[in-house]
Amino acid sequence: MDGQGSAWNAELAENTANLLELLQELTELPISITLMVAIPKGNGFDEIVRCCTEIGVTEIMPIISKRTLVQPSQHKIERWRKIAIEASEQSERQNTPIISDVIPLRDAVTKMADPSRSSYICVTRIESDHLIQALKKNTAQSIVLLTGPEGGWTSEEVEHAINQGFQPVSLGSRILRAVTAPVVALSITAAIIENPKIE
Repeated sequence: MDGQGSAWNAELAENTANLLELLQELTELPISITLMVAIPKGNGFDEIVRCCTEIGVTEIMPIISKRTLVQPSQHKIERWRKIAIEASEQSERQNTPIISDVIPLRDAVTKMADPSRSSYICVTRIESDHLIQALKKNTAQSIVLLTGPEGGWTSEEVEHAINQGFQPVSLGSRILRAVTAPVVALSITAAIIENPKIE
């Protein structure tokens, strides 16, 4: 695996690897998925990067929202990128997901606003379709998932995202932790993409 979409059978010598044949096996999802995640406290983002890389995310954007409690250093961002590389190798992915630099929520939402994408903001206590229902209507080749911080989104943040074209969706009747929600959202999305006949 080269982390850029190609894989080979190789023969290992002392200090080199002789490439024997290019493999055609596809391990990537057929649709691009960008996961925008409000950074949780502690080392929770490490686990998000690891799990979501294994599931098949294309890009992860660490987000600073109004209720985000941490401001990660550049060293922490490089650590996340290293975790993504390791998780890609472990799960035999052909591509390594992009781990973007940290970006404020408002800037990120504006940047990702694009009618050619299907963009969803995961919300609680707001009447909205379940993510599964929303994905059943998707025809775009690029999906954006936005999940919130401890304490949830402010009403202003949700309103801004909706105004920029994000559709509010539910992940179910229970309140999920900030570390759990992105993994659940991505798992649902990957399952629907790979098995569109799921009811």
